[in-house]
Formats: sequence, structure tokens, C-alpha cells
Amino acid sequence: MKNICYLALIRGINVGGKNIIKMDELKSIFLNMKFSDVETYIQSGNVLFNVNEKNRIILAKKIEETLSDKLNSEIKIVILTFPEIEEVINGIPKDFGKDKENYKYDVIFFLEPLTPRGLMSKIQVKHVNDNMYEGNKTLYIKRFAGKLTGSYISEILKVSQNITVRNLNTTKRLYELMLERQRKIE
Repeated sequence: MKNICYLALIRGINVGGKNIIKMDELKSIFLNMKFSDVETYIQSGNVLFNVNEKNRIILAKKIEETLSDKLNSEIKIVILTFPEIEEVINGIPKDFGKDKENYKYDVIFFLEPLTPRGLMSKIQVKHVNDNMYEGNKTLYIKRFAGKLTGSYISEILKVSQNITVRNLNTTKRLYELMLERQRKIE
């Protein structure tokens, strides 16, 4: 069976002094789960790896249970394949990310079964400093850098623990790393 390249976005590690784990240790945990070509990217819980498991539910459960045991805390992840991260990149709204001096750009990824539309139905507050764009499985948020408090992000984090956020630059870099891997296995 051919290996599949995956990206795990781990929610809630190395944030606010909680669930601290060094990337070398995280990489070792993934290697011990018998994943190959394991690579971490920055400290925010991004792990690229290959494995021949096609069932993402089984894969996610294995990773979540292993990390939860190791960190003694409930850990949730989003798992993406190359076509899914490519869809995220292709779905970036026009001009999103163009005014980096005045705005912050984030991509919100959803843990199933939560969807962008499902989350949006829970948010009552509308902020004039934010622009939100709905993707197929993501939300793209443009926030005014001068007023980050009172942003949609704050409201979203209040109503859902089933998301993980990456800034636009990180999301693009993760796509590039996945693209490199995809080319190697094709």
C-alpha cells in the first residue's frame, strides 16, 4: 500500500504556557507511532508525516489519544491531505493577505463535524474591524491590526473548542512543504 502524506494541525499546544512540548519530542512521538518522514514546522503544532493508513478517523484518534496521554490533557487535531491543503490555498479570497501593515490574516481550520456555516450560526457579534470569508472547510479572517481585541477570533474561541487557527503565512508555508512531499511520492 502506498504511503499518504498528511498534515496534522495540533490544537492547543505551546499556547499560553499550556501543553508545552518541544518539537524534537513531538517528532519522536510521531516516529514511535510508526509514521515516516516526520517533520515539524514551527512551535505551534504542525506535523507533516507519511503513513499508509487511509482512514483519517482511525488516524486522528490514534494521534489524539497518544498526545493526550503524553501531555495529560485532551488534545484535538485537524488532519489534512495534500488535496485538502491545496483547496484551502486555492480558496483564499482575492486580495486576502495584501495589506500586511494594517491587517492580520488568519485561517481557521475545523475539527469535524463542525463546519464554517455551523460556527457562523453561533456567532452573534459583528465586528467592523474584521472581514470573514467562508471557505469550504475553513474560514479566512482579516483583522485590523490596530484593534485585535474585540475581533471575530475572540468571539469564535468563546463558542468553539473545535477549531485551530494558523496565520496566512504559516498556512502557505505548510502548503509548500506538502507540495514538496507530494511531488516526491508521485
